[in-house]
Amino acid sequence: MNSFKNSIGKLNKVFDNKSRLGIMSMLMVNSAINFNELKELLQSTDGNLASHIKTLEEKGYISVSKGFIGRKTNTTYSITKAGEKAFREHLDALETMIKQIS
Repeated sequence: MNSFKNSIGKLNKVFDNKSRLGIMSMLMVNSAINFNELKELLQSTDGNLASHIKTLEEKGYISVSKGFIGRKTNTTYSITKAGEKAFREHLDALETMIKQIS
């Protein structure tokens, strides 16, 4: 029971939202991904996705890179070391909880 409580305490509330969970999951397996790809994969609106990206950026979990492809702007996102560490800790806590339930 104590280890279950410890696992719950290690969950990161930032990743409670499915969009932020999805963003972080995609960035764990891709070195970088652009806004339109994220939007399509998450089936999200521009405004909704932008607000979740802002939260992750403010926490220091993702970095933003703005550039151009031809004349079009291209914004790409990548995970930071702090973001990778926080997300792995969150996943480890979830895994521990699931194993205790099984």
